[in-house]
Amino acid sequence: MSARIYQKPKHAMQSGKAHTDEWVLEFEQSQARFADPLMGWAGTGDTQSQVRLTFPSKDAARAYAEKYGIPARVIATPPKRLKLQAYADNFR
Repeated sequence: MSARIYQKPKHAMQSGKAHTDEWVLEFEQSQARFADPLMGWAGTGDTQSQVRLTFPSKDAARAYAEKYGIPARVIATPPKRLKLQAYADNFR
């Protein structure tokens, strides 16, 4: 079962930077999801896809994956771009 390691992104409704420095190890799905015939919800028999582990650094997450023999790929964090704009630019 393979996993991916990525840095936690900032939530769309979040203005601060809380918990954005954490790294997440998340297992990839090994089975496709299916519709439950009774409720219509999406379900799966794969319980590993529910596991999310957080780490303080990328190296700690990578070391954990290597220790337990989990093939993991690291997804690079895109660079943050600041769009500096003056308030007066809203009225041009």
